[in-house]
Amino acid sequence: MSRRIVDALEASSHGPMKTKELARALGVDAAGYRDFRRLLGELERSGTIYRVRGQRYAVSAKLDLVTGSISVTRDGHGFVRPEGDAGADVYVPAHSLQSAMDGDRVVARIERRPRGRSREGSVIRILERARETVVGTLHRGRKVAYVVPLDVRLRRDVMVATGDEGGAGEGDVVVVRLSSYGEGRVGPAGEVVQVLGPLDDPGVDVLAVAHGFGLALDFPPDLQAAAKEAAERWLADPGPDRVDRTELLTFTIDPADAKDHDDALSVIEHADGTVEVGVHIADVAHFVRPGTPVDIEAAARGTSVYLVDRTIPMLPPVLSNDVCSLHPGAPRFAVSVFVTLDAEGRVLERRYERTSIVCRYGLAYEEAQDVLDGRAGIDPEVDHALRLLDDRARHLRRMRRERGALDLDLPEAKVVLDDDGRPVDILRRERRESHRLIEDYMILANEVVASDLEALDLGTMYRVHERPAREKVEALADTLSRLGLEVPKRKSLKPKDLQRVLDAVRGRDLESMVGSLVLRSLAKARYDVDNLGHFGLASEGYLHFTSPIRRYPDLVVHRVLTAALVHRTATPYPELEELARSAERCSEREQAAQEAERASVAMKKVEFMEQHLGDSFTGRVSGVTAFGFFVALEDVFVDGLVHVSSLGDDYYHYRERDHVLVGERRGRSWRLGDRVEVQVSRVDKEARHVDFVVLRKLAPAPGRGGPGEV
Repeated sequence: MSRRIVDALEASSHGPMKTKELARALGVDAAGYRDFRRLLGELERSGTIYRVRGQRYAVSAKLDLVTGSISVTRDGHGFVRPEGDAGADVYVPAHSLQSAMDGDRVVARIERRPRGRSREGSVIRILERARETVVGTLHRGRKVAYVVPLDVRLRRDVMVATGDEGGAGEGDVVVVRLSSYGEGRVGPAGEVVQVLGPLDDPGVDVLAVAHGFGLALDFPPDLQAAAKEAAERWLADPGPDRVDRTELLTFTIDPADAKDHDDALSVIEHADGTVEVGVHIADVAHFVRPGTPVDIEAAARGTSVYLVDRTIPMLPPVLSNDVCSLHPGAPRFAVSVFVTLDAEGRVLERRYERTSIVCRYGLAYEEAQDVLDGRAGIDPEVDHALRLLDDRARHLRRMRRERGALDLDLPEAKVVLDDDGRPVDILRRERRESHRLIEDYMILANEVVASDLEALDLGTMYRVHERPAREKVEALADTLSRLGLEVPKRKSLKPKDLQRVLDAVRGRDLESMVGSLVLRSLAKARYDVDNLGHFGLASEGYLHFTSPIRRYPDLVVHRVLTAALVHRTATPYPELEELARSAERCSEREQAAQEAERASVAMKKVEFMEQHLGDSFTGRVSGVTAFGFFVALEDVFVDGLVHVSSLGDDYYHYRERDHVLVGERRGRSWRLGDRVEVQVSRVDKEARHVDFVVLRKLAPAPGRGGPGEV
């Protein structure tokens, strides 16, 4: 009936229709009229149809309406991502947001279609609120208190009436439950439900991030008890078709401080030069059964979250850190894919088993790297296995690059904390060959599983990465051209086109900045029941299979894989629509987790820079706007803003097309890629913001290349 209603409204030659007109057109009798009206209400609330003047209904698309979730930027503007196949994002200026907050599900009306730019619109209805609480710093005014949100995307203070402060003092970080979201000039209001403490107290900043993103920090006692019961029950019952593979030389390679070990490797060398690589993944699906309390909680969380000072696991610790984790020396259940590779790394055969394994060693990346570099040895067998795996991994990597996969080797920050949780250093997180080795085999396993499940036409969750939007490609090409780099002008951009640009700046000062520009131009990877391919990997089919302890989509894939390829039974997910909704939730939880992780790092970066007020650093201009330019420091992985008001030598104007600020009188310019020396002038931990003043412009580093030198 929902489909018939939409079809009738789309086909209407008289425009929007009243309820009774629509009912007559669809042959709804008196007995079914009440249910029919209820269904119209549901379709209206979902944003599928819209009610206009005169109590008439129309399909949203016919009214130039778009339904989707809204993302609000730091400067207060929004972008609505349309649901379904409804075109590119819709830009919403700050004054047209109404009371919409970041993450809300809204209806936006298209107002303008500027040539070469995103559609522009305004929010006309809010369908679902993304948050019930706001985290911020409480301040006391003359008559009422107010809370300044720590999330920079929430632009309006929350009013707190006298008596609703929950005992919070001036400057305390609090959690406020919203009682209203504001209307017009009246801002949102609420009451304090939890006091976290002063922002400078150890751990409060990261707690604030966790609460701000709605992350559940603990598991309730009844859920922990259910997890313990499941662990004990299923440890004693290995299930049918379990194969004993404890004789294999199996080992894990993980960060030195890792507590959960999802994956392990083994390798057997054959006389004909082929090798059989075993990728062994923790059999979480054996312990977490569909519909159980632990499964429902895992689905709600979607993913583990790795904040700067703690991990918030998807599964209770008895599972994530104990019985599921592939600890060395302990018998464990796994789902294993055995892939036979020839001397060039080509896949010849693959097979699947539910296995029992014992990892002989638990290696840190550094230990594995020392073996590969010849600086140390672990055991003759393990050393040989590592070198053999590394040889085939290099071939896998080469073939992936030849087909056009992107290698975005962007630097990541590692925040070093003292015992009190205060930052003492911000280092570049190293990416070693041992990291690449693990990455290569995880990608291989994910592609092999995706190929086999698609061949069986089974409902599962794919990891999809669509082609970048044309507008973003054009903007990227325009920006890169200012740096002396060219992107081919073709209708269908290929990942290898972008890889050539990345290769051109490899080892040069521009490498990190160009990598960031390319990354920002790409679509976000997400989960979907349709295999839409993976642009970044230049892959026809990809999914996530290798981390079921920390990602719910991997758990779904394990259930489908073991049912179809091991036990030869029916799919555990016959309802594709339900699986599609689950995929969408997993994508949303993943994005929230990533934003929380970045926010916790940003908080510590600002706290670190607080210790360096007045100090000078060298950096490179990474972004230019009308209000100033951003500088990425070279020695520590911190970004900050040089506000245009601090450029006291001239009046500066922003040339948007050229991404440059130009002085009115002297013609001095500040553009992407400029190397500068700056001084830390101000930090704001609440806003996670660092301000610089520029001391001087520097010449490009010798031999490293600057704008126009590539």
